[in-house]
Formats: sequence, C-alpha cells, structure tokens
Amino acid sequence: QVQLVESGGGLVQTGASLRLSCAASTRTFSMLTMAWFRQAPGKEREFVAAISWLMTDTDFANSVKGRFTISRDNAKNTLYLQMNSLKPEDTAVYYCAASDRLGPPKAREEYDYWGQGTQVTVSS
Repeated sequence: QVQLVESGGGLVQTGASLRLSCAASTRTFSMLTMAWFRQAPGKEREFVAAISWLMTDTDFANSVKGRFTISRDNAKNTLYLQMNSLKPEDTAVYYCAASDRLGPPKAREEYDYWGQGTQVTVSS
C-alpha cells in the first residue's frame, strides 16, 4: 500500500512561485513512476508532470512547460513540483500520483495511488 501526502499549496499572486511536496510512505518509492495532476473547479483532472523512477525521463503538459519542474528525492521518499511564473489558470487542487508502470504515463488510469490534494490559488 502506498500513501501519498501533498503539501505546499497556498494563495499567491500572478507571477509568484510555489513548491509542492509529496511525501510517500512506502519502501518502494524509488521504483515508482510519480506524477502531478490538477483539477480546477468544474473541470476534469488533468496531467501536469511526471517523472520516471530512474529520474531519466520527465514529461510535462504543454500549459506548464518552461514554468514547472518536477523532481524527486528517492532517499527522502519525496516528490516535488516547482511552479514558477504562476498564472490564474494554474488555480486548482494539485494531486500527487504513483504508478508502477514505466513511461512515464500521462493518463489518470495508469496511476494506482493518489494523495488527497493541495489547493493552489493564483490571484490576478
């Protein structure tokens, strides 16, 4: 069983930065593909970024490329999402997800474990 707990969300102004963290309670964290998804009010949950367990592969949604960075510290069982140049359209609940599939995949259905989410609000 994998438990994921996100933190680091908050209310910021346009152009600001935030770093989200996701702490995983599993001994197999280093073998999992990890990702961030987000869900805005009235919209479906969408892919944001993913990183392979070897950290050799990353993938990003077009809407965040060049602004967001995904990273992981396997020694600390922690996933990160550095978000720069935030925009109001980035406002959403951000979820951490884990998968034992390679890729890294972008589809929600490929991820087996989810955190409870952390709210990010960007004011204009």
